Amino acid sequence: MPPHVGAELIHTPVQLYRYLLRCCRQLPSAAMQQHYRHAIRQGYNSHSDEDNPERIQMIIQRAVADADWILNKYTKK
Repeated sequence: MPPHVGAELIHTPVQLYRYLLRCCRQLPSAAMQQHYRHAIRQGYNSHSDEDNPERIQMIIQRAVADADWILNKYTKK
């Protein structure tokens, strides 16, 4: 399945952060939304000192793929 709307426009960590928070709104329950928002915040904080552009792009690609997998997992049911 292709990435969700806006995934191709992500080039910076802040854009990724906003995209992932928007993806959280599509999750079915409030508890899931809160859990993944917390995980997104923790991941953003743990990688905030990253300055290698190639590594940042790898992180962005992996985060978008993971978000798509999670959304597909919970919204298919």
